[in-house]
Amino acid sequence: MQGIMEGLFDAVYLTTVITLGILMIRRSNGNKQYKLFGIMAVLLGAGDSFHLIPRVVALNTTGLQDYTFSLGLGKFITSITMTIFYVILYYVWRERYNIVGKKKLTMSIYFLAATRIILCLFPQNGWTSTNSPLSWGIYRNIPFAMMGILIIWLFFKSSRENNDTSFKNMWLTIVLSFAFYVPVVIWADTIPLVGILMIPKTCAYVWTVWIGYSDMKNNSEGEGVSSFA
Repeated sequence: MQGIMEGLFDAVYLTTVITLGILMIRRSNGNKQYKLFGIMAVLLGAGDSFHLIPRVVALNTTGLQDYTFSLGLGKFITSITMTIFYVILYYVWRERYNIVGKKKLTMSIYFLAATRIILCLFPQNGWTSTNSPLSWGIYRNIPFAMMGILIIWLFFKSSRENNDTSFKNMWLTIVLSFAFYVPVVIWADTIPLVGILMIPKTCAYVWTVWIGYSDMKNNSEGEGVSSFA
């Protein structure tokens, strides 16, 4: 039953974010903000599929223990794509609020993203092992969390300074995604039930994508320019 229900949920999730992403890319009509958002959504769905699809197959066949390699590889790929996801989201922020300059901030984002990716490449992570060390799960997520905090603050501050009602909750979607993700990183291996938090985490990302898509729809299918001076 778990395999069927989880499979249905994942199918709806992946189909939704990838479809919305493709629609945003196709209908952006030269609006860089919406095109970036669309690319970000497709990357989110494509990256997560590398982990979710093997998991659903495992749950509906012989079990997770027989798919350790594919699940670990998928988790590794998802970690990389999620890092790039936040880099793109940073550029969505720059486009939306007409941000120029701020080289130190941009370099900080790139530094944290690069650090996260480099840490993910270390063999000590044991991606395809049945006993992946918790310590490395924490190490690689420190720069990821720092990048997330930066993005949260930027959207929170800018949406209020510009009275941006469309993106007023963007910061909250990111807060929720991390709030549900962190306990999974720390306790999922010892308390498997904690893994259920990945469902609301996934819903938070769908909310993120939906905010961008709804804004495009409200601006004449991308023909208008939704940005702030």
